[in-house]
Amino acid sequence: MQKQPYQDFAKDALGFEFENIDLLITALTHRSYVNEHKKSVSEHNERLEFLGDAVLELVVTDYLYKNYPDPEGTLTSWRAALVRTESIGAAGDQLGYEPLVRMSRGEKQGSSRARQQILANAFEAVIGAVYLERGYEAAETFILQTIVSKIDGILESGSWRDPKSHLQEISQRIDGYTPSYRVLEEIGPDHDKVFTLGVFVGDKMMGQGTGPSKQNAQQAAARAALDEYSKLQNN
Repeated sequence: MQKQPYQDFAKDALGFEFENIDLLITALTHRSYVNEHKKSVSEHNERLEFLGDAVLELVVTDYLYKNYPDPEGTLTSWRAALVRTESIGAAGDQLGYEPLVRMSRGEKQGSSRARQQILANAFEAVIGAVYLERGYEAAETFILQTIVSKIDGILESGSWRDPKSHLQEISQRIDGYTPSYRVLEEIGPDHDKVFTLGVFVGDKMMGQGTGPSKQNAQQAAARAALDEYSKLQNN
């Protein structure tokens, strides 16, 4: 395989070249790709993801502890917002590593949610690779630039709060109703269901969300409704 595209990515997106470029290639290799290329590829990114996840949580926790005097429960919610799949996936999109992620043909054609999870896992694996290649300080700098830098926007928007609880507070205050959730669509086999739910405030549907479980779909619908309330308040 050609290694230069990975080295180019490292130089452009990470700011340095890897001495061991195979570390970065492994970080961007999903298990499904190994299963499809057993004769030529033997290692996937799950061990690096395990390492990167721990480094990510430590860096974010350290930063929040040192910079905010808020109680533990609040800091925990902020940290969860920074390291959730959607946040990591968005950071990965900005880096532009998706074309380099090696996955099976089947996974490439999978649901958007499944692909987002693969890309988020790969991002954590890249953190692990940076840590092994350049040490903690390099990994910390990378995380501060790509993840922790989003903290001001998260605090300003209130997206760190549980969306269902936040929506209930707003809908009761503005409209006098408690939101209710209804299943709009349920597709797929039992082992791979996809649910679409709507959240209603009174008789009006304020948001719609899709996810691999009803709970995930409810959260997505609540976030969509919060966006709608934000638009209404800004008009």
